Amino acid sequence: MLFLHCNNRKITMAAPILFLEDIHLGFGGTPLLEGASISVFEGDRLCLVGRNGSGKSTLLKMAAGMVEADSGERFVQPGVTVRYLPQEPDFSGFKTVLDYVEAGLAPADDHHRARYLLMELGLTGDENPAALSGGEARRAALARTLAPEPDILLLDEPTNHLDLPAIEWLEGELKRARSAIVLISHDRRFLQSLSRRTLWIDRGETRLLDKGFGEFEDWRDTFLENEEAERHKANRKVVREEHWITHGVSGRRKRNMRRVHELASLRREIANQKQVAGSVKLTTAEGESSGKLVAKLDHVSKAYGERAIVRDFSTIIHRGDRVGVVGPNGAGKTTLVNLITGKTSADTGTIRLGINLDVLVIDQKRAALDPAWTLRDALTDKAGDQVTIGETVKHVMSYMKDFLFLPEQAGTPVNVLSGGERGRLMLARGLRTPSNLLVLDEPTNDLDLETLDLLQEFISAYQGTVILVSHDRDFLDRICTSVIASDGDGVWREYAGGYSDMVAQKGSGVIARKQQRQPQVRDTSKGAAAPASPANKGKGKLSFKQKHALETLPKDMAKLEVEITKLKTALADTGLYARNPAQFDAWAKSLAEREQALAAMEEQWLELELLREEMEG
Repeated sequence: MLFLHCNNRKITMAAPILFLEDIHLGFGGTPLLEGASISVFEGDRLCLVGRNGSGKSTLLKMAAGMVEADSGERFVQPGVTVRYLPQEPDFSGFKTVLDYVEAGLAPADDHHRARYLLMELGLTGDENPAALSGGEARRAALARTLAPEPDILLLDEPTNHLDLPAIEWLEGELKRARSAIVLISHDRRFLQSLSRRTLWIDRGETRLLDKGFGEFEDWRDTFLENEEAERHKANRKVVREEHWITHGVSGRRKRNMRRVHELASLRREIANQKQVAGSVKLTTAEGESSGKLVAKLDHVSKAYGERAIVRDFSTIIHRGDRVGVVGPNGAGKTTLVNLITGKTSADTGTIRLGINLDVLVIDQKRAALDPAWTLRDALTDKAGDQVTIGETVKHVMSYMKDFLFLPEQAGTPVNVLSGGERGRLMLARGLRTPSNLLVLDEPTNDLDLETLDLLQEFISAYQGTVILVSHDRDFLDRICTSVIASDGDGVWREYAGGYSDMVAQKGSGVIARKQQRQPQVRDTSKGAAAPASPANKGKGKLSFKQKHALETLPKDMAKLEVEITKLKTALADTGLYARNPAQFDAWAKSLAEREQALAAMEEQWLELELLREEMEG
């Protein structure tokens, strides 16, 4: 315990269970952290904030004991357990996801909790770690980190690759946790909900606000304004002193020299002051104005076989609207956006598009980035030193600066850029193209809070129409004039306002899909038709086997869904594992087999349905 004395009263404070003190760290002679400190108390809720590259992840790794500082002290109270969530988990040496999760448990830990967390996160444990998607890898890493219920949880971007139902589930799970939590995230709503203290890493130093993230941004802005005012006063003093030395009385040499030395000292102080990094300057090439009507969908439906993706949906989108599209992974958000933009045709209903539409899609999956490119290549398409933004031509170095890239990064390969840098690069590439209908697919991934603010300002000033697919609730609230949300089973409804307005009108957030997992292997059991192959494409009709699969697969899938529901209901009994672990394992294995078979059938049926549509023109 720590004891403080105030007005003859002794005040008792709990001692930190982990702290870093006076941490210094540099890479290649460039200082990253200079005198940084962090203290974690029992049951703490602390968030780390700062720009990309400020050292947040590095400081968190130091707290986990994974990175050594150049100087400074690290202390962990004896007996305190610490678990760290990595951004890129290492699955090497594990045959299944369950093996990976259980390897993080101590002998006395509850193995049932590991299975429970995997089930809640949409995994069975039988998956091959080498075949996991980015979202599944993040879910597996979360299960391994949360399962032991440690004294301290160190979480680096836990919501990355998660959809809205998973984010809201994780938020609730962490609220109930007894562990102290140190959190890095770019999800404002997540930070506001979970944090009670905020540690700001700014220009190598740490500054603590003893309040949650909800109070941070006003506090930060006030701090920076005061700092700028002090800098302005110092600069004015320099001007006054220079005027006095040049035009003042020439006598009293000793006093003159003192003021000369003071002026030199003041100049050095100002020169050594760390300036706040610049801001992203988002500019875009806007196309001609579209008509007042952008898109009108009237009772539109889209299905693949008997599975409805969009069912009897109607909407009207006008020029200048900002429309959010939300739903769990696999709900059909991309299909709905493709219907709205005319990229996909409807099965029934009518789609009317406005005139003069120039559609620009910015896909934050980074698929369009060639890893062999340099930053300069990606911005110029390997065509010299000029970037054309609509009718404006800028030098590539100037355009890089607009997006917070340094001149020395021009030759940096794309594959070594951070996630946030790749996100800014995708925006920089996309915004060169003239458009009046902007489709943003998860634009907020990996962007720091300041860049998110500027992206918000850019979208607000954009003269065209915006369709935003996002899992970021705060960003949806700040941007959207309406939200189109999935209610499951192909039903989509539009709500006025942002995400919070949708929740208020609907009474709930986004609901998870019944089946979210992606298949790891294809079902080769008897009765399952072969997947569509490239050789089939271009032929006039499906084979008999393919037609038969299209007719029978929906019935088989419906039967599996019923069985899966029954097994999940049985496994939800928290006392089952304690009473009969063998029965629990048998049912869990059966559930995994059925979910895997269902996932394989769904993918196979979807491929066949797409092939049928292609053959029928």
